[in-house]
Amino acid sequence: MEPAGNWKSPEHLTLLILSISLATFMAGLDGTIVNIALPTISESFGVSTTTVSWVATAYLLVMAGCVLVFGKISDIIGFKKVFLAGFAIFTLGSLACGILPDLFGSLAWLIGSRVFQAIGGAMITAIAPAMITAYVPMDQKGRAMGIVMTLAALGTALGPTIGGVLTQYLSWHAIFFINVPIGIGAVLLGAKVIPHDTNPGSLKGFDTTGAGLIFVGLASLLYVVSEGQSSGWTSPVILVLAAIALLSLGWFVRHELTAGEPILDLRLFKNRYFLVANLFISLVFFSFAGINYLLPFYLKYVQKYDTSSAGLIMTSLSFAMMAAGILSGMLYNRAGPRLLCIAAGIPLTAGYFLMTRLQAGTSVGFIVLALALIGFGLGLAVTPASSMIMNSVSRAKQGMVSSLTSLERFAPLTLGIAFFNLVFIQGIIMIATNNAVTRDSAAEIQLHVLSAGFDFAFFISFLLGILILIVAVATKEEVHPDNLNATVEPGAGML
Repeated sequence: MEPAGNWKSPEHLTLLILSISLATFMAGLDGTIVNIALPTISESFGVSTTTVSWVATAYLLVMAGCVLVFGKISDIIGFKKVFLAGFAIFTLGSLACGILPDLFGSLAWLIGSRVFQAIGGAMITAIAPAMITAYVPMDQKGRAMGIVMTLAALGTALGPTIGGVLTQYLSWHAIFFINVPIGIGAVLLGAKVIPHDTNPGSLKGFDTTGAGLIFVGLASLLYVVSEGQSSGWTSPVILVLAAIALLSLGWFVRHELTAGEPILDLRLFKNRYFLVANLFISLVFFSFAGINYLLPFYLKYVQKYDTSSAGLIMTSLSFAMMAAGILSGMLYNRAGPRLLCIAAGIPLTAGYFLMTRLQAGTSVGFIVLALALIGFGLGLAVTPASSMIMNSVSRAKQGMVSSLTSLERFAPLTLGIAFFNLVFIQGIIMIATNNAVTRDSAAEIQLHVLSAGFDFAFFISFLLGILILIVAVATKEEVHPDNLNATVEPGAGML
């Protein structure tokens, strides 16, 4: 049974793309919207900053651990079931985040609700690119993927700005309540416009061992890299979790190479161009993490901008990203993904280079130009790289690979933050006469010493930009025969 009317009509496809875009935007937004509200939440419940950080950390760890699992499940039972169930869970989790903590007077209820919300977020994030590949005709996939992937990245970038406005002028509860009406609308819209999956399979024989290993491995790894600096890299908890991550991921690789129906078919990486495209998108988000994390501190402590002015300056990156994402989708079929990836690497690298030229007296126009170039490069890169990855595999593995591209967006951001924080500290150490200066707050460190940390971190971003450009040149599109048809029947190829 298919949706009423012609599901292939332009109007129906537009609504389908809108439904998927809402999902990726909201899931990306909720990954970062909470961070700026954590001090307010901490005061509300009278807990330490370390304790309240679990409101953000719990969401990230569950997303990381679940996204590949739900990608595989969607390949078996169908995209529509996973998508609608995921958005329903995400919406209920958002409502619980806003109501239950105050109702029971405990932060634990907020953390638990965030875990529940993250399960839904992982479900909808995992399969969004796969739904574009499966349901949208080949000649429109570039435009559709451009819209969906741009909104996913935009949600992540706009999270702190929207979270700050809602927290300051309403309350921290509003950052969760905003999801509820949008979620309800998205579920109703998705139920109507997403094609029914034909011939869904059974979860009997599902790779539960692989699912458990990847959940434990990724969650442990991301906890180590995100909390290692504050907890101490040699603390017992960090060392134990690092060992668990190493053992789990190593066992996962060995298991997946012999499993009949693996969570992630590692043999796909034997294809050179599949590997290169995945490396490209991972490097783009990893390099971006340094700018996204460090620049607010730079604007506040070196350039002396207040918080609202710094946030306004940062929006230039988001707007450039959005414009480039739409442009990338429009040019995809005409220019091809490889040329777009190369074109994306040029402004990205140029923007990183301009960041290395920042000084205490640098004009706001120069900073906005650098950010706009970086945002434009990022927005231009995501669509072609994601499309190359999705189009290179068979229909039966779309959910699996879709979840991989989602993981390659937010995991490198987390790893990148930890990496650039270490680089920033190393830059300070190289110029500071006393290494203990790194334990001071940023506001108390002498300006020239603080600037050295930012200079070194921005220089590393520039080197990564050059590497991204080299990898872009090595990319090549290979379209699997399953994806060559201009029109695709709903659910075709499902296991």
